[in-house]
Amino acid sequence: MTSVQEQAVASWVSYLNQLRIDNFLGALSRQDVHLRDALTSIDEAIRKVDLEVVAANRGGLHGMHGFIAEVAEVGIGNARQQIMGQEPIYRWVNDNGPVDLMRGTVEIQQKFVAAGGRFALGAIAEHLQKYPDYVRNGGKYQIPRDFFEVVQRLHSLSPEEASRELSRSGDGPSFRDWQRVQSFFQGRSVGLDSLEPSTLEYGDVQRDAYTSTMAAEKESLLATDQSARDVAYQQSLPNMREGATAGLTAATLAGGTAFVLAVVARRREGKRLNDFSGQDWADIAGEAGGGFGKGGVRGLSIYALTNFTATSAAVASSIVTASFGIAEQANKLRRNEIDELEFIENAELVALEAAVRALSSFVGQATIPIPVLGAVIGTTVGTVMYKAVASSLSKREAALVERYLDEQRVLDEQLAAEYREVLAKLDQGMSDYLGLLERAFSPDIQVALTGSIQLAIELGVAADEILDSDEKALAYFLD
Repeated sequence: MTSVQEQAVASWVSYLNQLRIDNFLGALSRQDVHLRDALTSIDEAIRKVDLEVVAANRGGLHGMHGFIAEVAEVGIGNARQQIMGQEPIYRWVNDNGPVDLMRGTVEIQQKFVAAGGRFALGAIAEHLQKYPDYVRNGGKYQIPRDFFEVVQRLHSLSPEEASRELSRSGDGPSFRDWQRVQSFFQGRSVGLDSLEPSTLEYGDVQRDAYTSTMAAEKESLLATDQSARDVAYQQSLPNMREGATAGLTAATLAGGTAFVLAVVARRREGKRLNDFSGQDWADIAGEAGGGFGKGGVRGLSIYALTNFTATSAAVASSIVTASFGIAEQANKLRRNEIDELEFIENAELVALEAAVRALSSFVGQATIPIPVLGAVIGTTVGTVMYKAVASSLSKREAALVERYLDEQRVLDEQLAAEYREVLAKLDQGMSDYLGLLERAFSPDIQVALTGSIQLAIELGVAADEILDSDEKALAYFLD
């Protein structure tokens, strides 16, 4: 029961780690799709601007930027949705009617007009005269972002603030601009909430600027994509909360197992539960408390070893088990209950049993790929088989096993040396090959000709097919 409980904890921690990694890989895979869709929206917008607006000279010299703004708003708006994993919501109406764009069910009329110095409000006034119910029906007016910021500020100023803060001439919004903005909103049933800023400024959509605008948006999307990947990575890292959960769960399971085993041990002595004395229950509580403490240490240790070192959960559990077992033998040695030879022999047995449990857990999990269950079954079967075999081995058979292990260690060292030698040869061969490639594709024509001949020889091309002389080259191209 104890060994099964220990490997169950290890398998469960391993499952938690794998689940976290799987979620991370899934997030990266989804983000690949989000980035591809977002960049496709930008590319599609660029294509439409190039072919349907610029090449067609739509809007002429003074009106082309308005159509560029419409297409760009759709492409950028959809791309910013898609990079976050959301559905595109913008659609270009493109029918020269009262609506330029649709954002879901919201109708949008864009006004990228700088004429008259009224921050596109004059163009809005003209549209309202033609379509007086546009705002009442839920329509929105969209103006350049820089225009909206100015209109929003001027709209919020009182007469005293405007007179004090705004210049009557020179750079920046003037007092005259403030009067125009106030007049626009006072004379119509249109509030500032009927206006909204575009994602673009007026200068971003000019004919000579939209290419760089869209390129900058691509860079912004790549930065957003990287941020999303960084967040997914941070969420995939081990954390204190999950480690505490692993420790507490392991402690609870180990404490429960120790409690059950303590009760069972006393029942085997012939005692009924009603016959348990106060001392019995105190001893049971002590054993359960010790199990709880060991379980907490086990859970935290396995979590730390599997996440911060290159150690599997089964091996981590075995390390903890061996540590507890050897520590127990060390205490016996200090109390003179065993001698030094017994300490060494017992420590070896503890380590061997822990290794058998780890191997059994590996095999069980591979054979039955169900979290926890495979490891538990494997540990149970492996431990039982080990106990049966260990008890039946004679000294002669044990010596044979020991000799076999020694031979395996020698073979491992020999194979490791051969492996290092093969790797060295492979590195040298790859270095020579890359050198040949570098010469064969050199910008220097003479070096490239000589290098290509050497490369052909190295790759086994027949000598009569290699153009290594002027006569062969002339014959190949002229005959």
